[in-house]
Amino acid sequence: MKFGIGMFGDSGYDFQNKKYRSPELRLKEIIEEVKLADELGIDLFAIGEHHREDYVVSSPETLLAAVSTVTKNIILSSGVNVISSADPVKLYQDYSMIDLLSGERAEIMAGRGSFIESFPLFGQNLQDYDELFSEKLDLLLKLRSGEKINWSGQFRPPLKNQMLFPKPKRKIPVWIAVGGTPESVHRAAHLGLPIMFAIIGGSPRNFLPLVEYYKEQYQQAGHDLRSMEIGIHTHTYIGESKDLVVKNYFPAYAFQMDKIGKERHWPGSYSKEQFEHGMNLNGVLFMGSAEDVAEKLIATIEMFGITRFIAHIDVGAPSHKELMYTIEMFAGKVIPMVKKHFH
Repeated sequence: MKFGIGMFGDSGYDFQNKKYRSPELRLKEIIEEVKLADELGIDLFAIGEHHREDYVVSSPETLLAAVSTVTKNIILSSGVNVISSADPVKLYQDYSMIDLLSGERAEIMAGRGSFIESFPLFGQNLQDYDELFSEKLDLLLKLRSGEKINWSGQFRPPLKNQMLFPKPKRKIPVWIAVGGTPESVHRAAHLGLPIMFAIIGGSPRNFLPLVEYYKEQYQQAGHDLRSMEIGIHTHTYIGESKDLVVKNYFPAYAFQMDKIGKERHWPGSYSKEQFEHGMNLNGVLFMGSAEDVAEKLIATIEMFGITRFIAHIDVGAPSHKELMYTIEMFAGKVIPMVKKHFH
């Protein structure tokens, strides 16, 4: 079982100055936060890709390369790379370099992307959403062979007897991140790839049929069950108590959820009642005291049989101080309580 933290690099809105905070400052804060996570023994760091004013990381691989030189043990993953709008060749070269710099700690988490800004930015047609992902994932997986590549597809020029340099010392792990579509789950299972479920709405229990479907399809495809890896990724924040989390964090969280909700035409505004309900044992938010989060995490591991948990800790951009506290509590209290329960 591996425990990680995830971020999107939320900028944070400065209400006093009516603008988003400095990207330069936020990037430096993220590096400090990951250094702390590494020092405290957290297993994994995952960073997302976005191309918007409210997020500061457009290139996960650039940030991971920077972090690789100031950490020693933590796994460095995207969370996710939107491979539909990326060039798999350049992506794999970048991660090969990160893997060499970090001592074999790089991972690629591939996703279709729930945000669509990268498609027009890189000249991709949204009408090709599914076909782009399938084709580029196929190429990405073939590139891991380390041999000469002969490949052709619909969306990029063919490759004829091409080699990629520099070569990593190993086949870099590729995870598939899904938001809840059976087709994505089926693809990951049949390819024998580890899967990460992003659970950000409803109840975690609603995802149980999809997790069971993955296990069933993985086995039917003839893959070794001992190699099967399943993870979940949820919004997480740790304070001294649930009441203080509502007081200190709800405004920032609700602001970001309302911004995204408006863009996607969700009904109504995100309410305090929704937030508090999400913190209940069966809710989707892994928030509250360290004891609250540990209790929910234990129940979730028992329900799903997962091998990896990523706590997404920066939704709405809590302050650097708050994020450092969450990391300290996650490493110092939550993870030990969970490990104690299962041993």
